[in-house]
Amino acid sequence: MNQNEPIRDARQLGVPKMLLLGLQHMFAMFGATILVPILVNSQTNAAGEAIGMPLSIQTTLFFAGLGTLFFHLCTKLKVPAFLGSSFAFLGGFAAMGAMNEGIYAAMSQGEKLQYACGGIVVAGLLYLVLALLVKVVGVHKVMRFLPPVVTGPIIICIGLNLAPSAVSNASTCWWLALVAMAIIIVCNIWGKGMVKIIPILLGVVGAYIVAIVTNQVDFSGVKDAAWLGFQPFITDFGGSVAKFDLSAVLVMAPIAVASMMEHIGDMSAISATVGENFLEEPGLHRTLIGDGIATSLAGMFGGPANTTYGENTGVLVLSRVYDPKVIRLAAVYALVLSFSPKFAALIGALPSAIIGGVSFILYGMISAIGVRNVVENQVDFTNSRNLIIAAVILVCGLGFSSGLSFAVGGATVTLTGLAIAAIAGIALNAILPGNDYEFGKDDGHNSGNLGKY
Repeated sequence: MNQNEPIRDARQLGVPKMLLLGLQHMFAMFGATILVPILVNSQTNAAGEAIGMPLSIQTTLFFAGLGTLFFHLCTKLKVPAFLGSSFAFLGGFAAMGAMNEGIYAAMSQGEKLQYACGGIVVAGLLYLVLALLVKVVGVHKVMRFLPPVVTGPIIICIGLNLAPSAVSNASTCWWLALVAMAIIIVCNIWGKGMVKIIPILLGVVGAYIVAIVTNQVDFSGVKDAAWLGFQPFITDFGGSVAKFDLSAVLVMAPIAVASMMEHIGDMSAISATVGENFLEEPGLHRTLIGDGIATSLAGMFGGPANTTYGENTGVLVLSRVYDPKVIRLAAVYALVLSFSPKFAALIGALPSAIIGGVSFILYGMISAIGVRNVVENQVDFTNSRNLIIAAVILVCGLGFSSGLSFAVGGATVTLTGLAIAAIAGIALNAILPGNDYEFGKDDGHNSGNLGKY
């Protein structure tokens, strides 16, 4: 097997290696996916008062796995994407947790979570509206408003916005983060055979072993956790969790603007990585439907919104194994883990520093993919129009670190920096003259190109 050639059918590696590849993708998504419920549970307001809501790790894992499998069905089993919990909605959860007016004045945090989940259901349905638009007018017309000069900088912002999280996690123990990074780099650059293909998995496992030997791991949560257990939406609610109220919808649903733009950016990044135009086949409308329904389904039963995970795109870049089957294996692992509180706690005991070290590589890869998207599509930055669009997107995406808040119907709505960047980029691309982008036009040298200038 030529080490430089990508692998599109993982079956050629054999079943044991395929299982390991799936495990690698599971580790790549696990830290960020379980971090969302951890953060939601631990949120506080400006006065230091607890406003966290009891979002479940088990439920989060269950709907990450189920949502990923549903997404693959919607996309004809062609797109190697994993759907994990979205960080874009953290601000919405904080806003819901802090609401103490009207019907929310006497509510417990658990009840507020139910209304927040109702807002997530509506947010997921907004994906279907955009999918219908894409289907009716055609992806070519829609993507004319989303050329590489827009999607490229947005992808760059996705990675750079995640960068502080990587630094924050790594700073809890820099030497351990460096161990994880060193293992990944050595395996990817100098490794042979399977070692070169699974550097992330080896980095996580190797650093975890070092952490255990040096007494850096707290296993107290593992000891107390049961081996088997159902998710809270079964044990505590006996069914649907979501409740609906206009104020909650106005807080949560607009965040879908950011997550939909992130979705398109991720689809562009995966297409550029794999060398196939997934926006055209199986189609952007199908990927939006898969992501949107997965999000609504998760919200209906008490899980966070889903989103396509850049972490797993980074794994695709490093491993060069593009077979969607390994992603589906990771989804199955997530489903199995969701029924084992003890196993989930064991993985959850992974030191933050290791997650930070791995994230240093993966998050940087996301931004690098954005640069690659711009370069491969030959975006002309001697053109002032393109420079202005890219400049505004980058400043908005990175400058609005706390988002932009405004009142709607008595509720405060917050647009994230990525949402603002996407709106500004799309608007400028539509308004400024000289748009000569044509979606799908290629020079024949790179099937991953999404268009040409």
